[in-house]
Amino acid sequence: MQNSVLVLGIGNILMNDEGVGIHVVSKLEQEGFTGADLIDGGTGGFHLLGFIQSYKSVIIIDASIDEFPTGNIRILHPKYAKDFPKQLSAHEIGLKDLIDAAFLLGNMPELHLVAISIKNFQEMGMDLTPDVEATIPEAVKCVKNLVKILNI
Repeated sequence: MQNSVLVLGIGNILMNDEGVGIHVVSKLEQEGFTGADLIDGGTGGFHLLGFIQSYKSVIIIDASIDEFPTGNIRILHPKYAKDFPKQLSAHEIGLKDLIDAAFLLGNMPELHLVAISIKNFQEMGMDLTPDVEATIPEAVKCVKNLVKILNI
């Protein structure tokens, strides 16, 4: 393992749509995608700091609670934690703290965020809603296109 690009799926698969980032990484693994290293980052946290700092570019896939319709996909290029959507689902503080820590330590990769809009993550369960499930192929395509650009 050690491509120059890391694809990091973030989320809690026990909270339905909140785990969409993990589902996207899982789909890439099932397809045998090799253009980047793939990591299931779970609910984030400081244990991911070393992974993030060891790559030139990091693509984070996460659920976003926002004003967009469920299943909307946005590609953002945040530099600091403040540049992330206001609510990156249930673990927003941990992920934003992680990004700030990487910045403060001076080894910050180029960040890209694939934010997938969700509406409800409070219910327990491992199934994505149909609207979010339908976005998986498009999210996979977005990630593959980003990786292709970053590997040029």
